[in-house]
Amino acid sequence: MPAAVKDRPTTGAGKTPLVVRLLVLATFVVILNETLMINAIPRLMESMHVTEQAAQWVSTAFMLTMAAVIPVTGWFLQRVTTRQGYAMAMGVFLAGTALSAAAPTFTVLLLGRIVQAAGTAVMMPLLMTTLMTVVPEQDRGRVMGNVTLAISVAPALGPAISGLILQLGSWRLLFIAVLPVAGAVTYFGLRQLDNIGEPQVSTLDWASAAMATLGFGGLVYGLSLFGEGAEHLGPSIGIVVAGAATIAFFVLRQLKLQRTGAPLMDLRTLTHRTFALSLTLMCVAFLAMMGSMILLPLYLQNLRGLTPLQTGLLLMPGGLAMGLLGPTVGRIYDRLGSRPLVIPGSIGIVLSLAGFTQISTTMPYWQILALHALLMVGLAATFTPIFTLGMGALPPNMYPHGSSILGTLQQVAAALGTALVVTVMSARTTSLVGEGVAEAAAQLSGMKLAFVIATVLAAVTIVVAALLPNRTTTSGDVMAH
Repeated sequence: MPAAVKDRPTTGAGKTPLVVRLLVLATFVVILNETLMINAIPRLMESMHVTEQAAQWVSTAFMLTMAAVIPVTGWFLQRVTTRQGYAMAMGVFLAGTALSAAAPTFTVLLLGRIVQAAGTAVMMPLLMTTLMTVVPEQDRGRVMGNVTLAISVAPALGPAISGLILQLGSWRLLFIAVLPVAGAVTYFGLRQLDNIGEPQVSTLDWASAAMATLGFGGLVYGLSLFGEGAEHLGPSIGIVVAGAATIAFFVLRQLKLQRTGAPLMDLRTLTHRTFALSLTLMCVAFLAMMGSMILLPLYLQNLRGLTPLQTGLLLMPGGLAMGLLGPTVGRIYDRLGSRPLVIPGSIGIVLSLAGFTQISTTMPYWQILALHALLMVGLAATFTPIFTLGMGALPPNMYPHGSSILGTLQQVAAALGTALVVTVMSARTTSLVGEGVAEAAAQLSGMKLAFVIATVLAAVTIVVAALLPNRTTTSGDVMAH
């Protein structure tokens, strides 16, 4: 999608353009798959004979691939038409889903997840860039509320939907069920989708693409190794340091390319204070959300003995509340601005995570449901305003780069959240078992510690929320260089 977009009649106030609706639906279907496998981990460990850490890779590899592919999407979306981008993304996603459904071994399943994720990676920046281009500013909060529905509710509903499907049989059904839905969405999307703007020809800086893949991939891979015991400590620290160093070189290369030509990821977006603050808040909130979404199913299934279906049903009200609130939050944002939403939202996130630090083997299920619902409502009040505020602070030629950076860091934060909680929980559990503590008690203690760390991190969101402006002002938003 081009930086310079042709003037295009926008839809009248109160209407969401058809192109945005179609893209929201497609994005919902593909992003749902990011967390669809979380509930299936115990089932996978059994049928594929793999450890919990290995099984975790069906989720981690998905996020890793997203983090590695999204940096290239800013460049890719400027080169292709809307229809071409959509057809390629959904085609690749369908191929990955079919491969996962038929996977004879765990390695093939992982490969299928990686292919799925590569298709998913293109959809979110495509949706964001299109929305910012065709929706007038006064309607963006409301329309972004529907987008938040796809971006945030899909991962939140993933475990609940997978719990329902897993009752019917094998984990393969998770992919078989998605295939016809994704196929229908692709077909109708291609029939109805219009091209927005003209593609631009630009060259891909392969060195930047390689650095982004190795840097972001290495960082998350190294962190995920931390949970696998003391013998992996040396290599994992080495991989994290190498990943971080590669990202540093990637940043330096982008700064150089900004002066001479077209960077793969335009870091000038980060000089816009509101965008940078929104990005920080989104990363920490996503890290807390993904961390809790990994811990809760493990707690409910391993320590409380619930089935995947019961787990899914217990966590569903929170996901649904988040989804139903998205459009309302968007309308409130259009009317009142961000502060009345983001500050109470971030406080809600911290309170709910603090509540989860008190989990026990006898905690009433209604308390777990209430805390989870509070977390999801807090996230709903936070995500829509920060996406709208952050992207709105950028000039139109930076939308593809802004959505690409947003998407990349969202995945890194999600993968970090997953890696962090699994690492903390495993390390604490292993050390307590070594001291002679019973396995269940040790695991509970590990989960509590992981929630404590998530709570401390989430407290950062309150500070950042207080610094955000109430509305986007394009003038005066660029930070001094």
